[in-house]
Amino acid sequence: MSEKVYTKNAPEAIGPYSQAVKCGGLVFTSGQIAIDPTSGKVEAQTIEGQTEQICKNLSAVLEAAGTSMDKAVKTTCFLADMADFAVFNEVYGRYFTSKPARSCVAAKELPRGVLAEVEVIAEL
Repeated sequence: MSEKVYTKNAPEAIGPYSQAVKCGGLVFTSGQIAIDPTSGKVEAQTIEGQTEQICKNLSAVLEAAGTSMDKAVKTTCFLADMADFAVFNEVYGRYFTSKPARSCVAAKELPRGVLAEVEVIAEL
């Protein structure tokens, strides 16, 4: 049986999906982008600022699910421009210190014109 996860400390879903779902001892987050949950807007315009916001959003969703970034086992990362890879990695590495498995791919376009999106699978 699965359970939907919701927190007001992360952006509302911008479509027909949940912020995350708990199932079978794991939590699966939806992709998070750099929307500031207080304003509902993309405030940061740099890859560094957007990655910081993404990680804060993911942390809030994982906390609401009863877990944390330290329990992440897999992430999938999408970048609008692979030229941002090094800066993205620098910020990402400060948050995902447990070094989960990861895929990172270039995406032609991301929602709301953001520079990155990240989804996480974590243990509960």
